[in-house]
Amino acid sequence: MAKAKNQFVCQQCGFSASKWAGKCDNCGNWNTFVEQPIVEAAVQKSAIARGQVSGKKLSYRSISELESSDQIERLATNFRDLNLVLGGGILPGSVSLLAGQPGIGKSTLLMQICATIAKAQPVLYISGEESAGQVKLRAERLGASGHNLSFASSTSGNDIAKTIEAGQFKLVIIDSIQTLALDEISSAPGTVSQVTNCGNLIIRAAKATNTAVIIVGHVTKEGALAGPKILEHLVDVVLNFEGDRYGGFKTIRAVKNRFGSTSEVAIFEMDSSGLKEVQNPSEALLAERQNTDGSIILATLEGTRPILVEIQALATPTNFGYPKRTASGFDLNRLNLLIAVLERRTKLKLDDKDIFINVVGGLKLQDSAADLAVCMAIASAVAGRKLSEDYIVFGEVGLGGEIRSAFRPDQRISEAKKLGFKHAIAPATIKNSFVIPAKDLRTTLIKYVNE
Repeated sequence: MAKAKNQFVCQQCGFSASKWAGKCDNCGNWNTFVEQPIVEAAVQKSAIARGQVSGKKLSYRSISELESSDQIERLATNFRDLNLVLGGGILPGSVSLLAGQPGIGKSTLLMQICATIAKAQPVLYISGEESAGQVKLRAERLGASGHNLSFASSTSGNDIAKTIEAGQFKLVIIDSIQTLALDEISSAPGTVSQVTNCGNLIIRAAKATNTAVIIVGHVTKEGALAGPKILEHLVDVVLNFEGDRYGGFKTIRAVKNRFGSTSEVAIFEMDSSGLKEVQNPSEALLAERQNTDGSIILATLEGTRPILVEIQALATPTNFGYPKRTASGFDLNRLNLLIAVLERRTKLKLDDKDIFINVVGGLKLQDSAADLAVCMAIASAVAGRKLSEDYIVFGEVGLGGEIRSAFRPDQRISEAKKLGFKHAIAPATIKNSFVIPAKDLRTTLIKYVNE
């Protein structure tokens, strides 16, 4: 009997090679090759030939006769902000992908959603990772009960798709896609072929029966969604669950949303009774603040929500020839760029100092208007001087040291006024009596930090 021919397939990009390699030449990721059997060209050609004769003409309707997704009643969760992130709730027939670090609270969040929707609609929770006893304990702790909430344990993509096709449930939770496998594919669960084909089968079943499905996805050590990128293209909504597993705030934002905006964000905190929405994150983030050197209050935006957050900087003499730069909650490449601008445009000597930046509360900033606050925090730490408690800061810094305009300044200012701040150091293009105009980085630092 001839030996079966195998190939090595990258689990990140799908690139195939005849032998194993530590690094994928196509996408550059390490340790992603998995051995899989080769599908012969003759088999592929026969499948194409059968497909040419088995197809049939599609039925179609005028676009004006179709029902809009806005006219369909959505399944509302018990979290107001999460409903906004989803575009108004969970749309029947939609397939959503929820990704996050292990232990961050994905299963807890989904069980709380199940508890709310199961009060009026039949819900099925399918787990391929946990036993019935484990899920039962979590359900009891979170108050999820009733005849409408059902549980099944399975890792068979065929069985799960068949269950969805029965059309008995309005919402199906699948935890997780990396544990599923199809009987027709010989590769291990979590491989490119298994994830792609299981996802396709589940999506077809969901669309055919108008069943809402939420799929849990694993992430890599770098924080990216594990598995092939095609899975993100197939689903309707991709949600990222971010934050610190051991404390601080956790955020959910939509990376992709066919039914709503991707600019909204939901902010949560975890306690003994599960996840709870944070109604006033600015007040909570500033409650324990001590006004010292290196501390600056930034008016930022999480989605469309304005938040005041403390930026902390620490500068210490370096003990080695190469200074260390560390950032928590802020992009390290952006920090290095801002340090270069500070050294070139303001004449601050930073090449002999280790610099550490921290965003309080576990938030990860993606707002370009955080530049000015980070620069002022570094200058404040180096000079040993503190900014007045009445000031907030925001603005983008250019390579020439100029202060550029920020997105939605009125919302940032309004949030600062609510919490009792008196002034905002912000771009000069903003015409508001609350704003102290800042045209360039050097003048601003001399006036407010080094004076």
